[in-house]
Amino acid sequence: MVKTILDAFCVKSGILCRQCEEKVRKGQITKLDLEVIKTLAEFEGKYPVLKDVFFHKAKETGDTLAILVNKKDMGKILSYGGKIIRELSDRTGKRIKILGYGSDPRELLEELFSPFSILTINTVWLPDGTTETKVILQGRKPKRIPVDFNVIRQLAYEIGGLNLRIEFERT
Repeated sequence: MVKTILDAFCVKSGILCRQCEEKVRKGQITKLDLEVIKTLAEFEGKYPVLKDVFFHKAKETGDTLAILVNKKDMGKILSYGGKIIRELSDRTGKRIKILGYGSDPRELLEELFSPFSILTINTVWLPDGTTETKVILQGRKPKRIPVDFNVIRQLAYEIGGLNLRIEFERT
């Protein structure tokens, strides 16, 4: 059974007990989280490795669904030659990004910007007292970008509280 902060019985039955209902009411678990947990639980029969995955959160932005799992579980959910991700994508109609829960800012950015290589990450202090995280990617900006930078900016802000400035540099 996919591990979550919800009771296994509640996930299997689809009917939440009082404690799990309270977690939903407090916002610890959202309706999107419930949908993703249910979908992952359905996939367990086909992909037994999902029984050991601890699901934390799901974030939806534009055409992308980010799923936050324990860092050690990322390899499990990415296994089977990417079939789990493809089936999740087909089921939701969204691109899927698997992110490590509790990753430091650099790890989070590397996961978000994959397949791009990050040259450097800098913090820029602005006159109004706020900061931006400047990410410099290797090479020149391609005409066809495999990831939407606006989606990455939004996910970086929602998950890590990072305001991004993205640049390319030829090496």
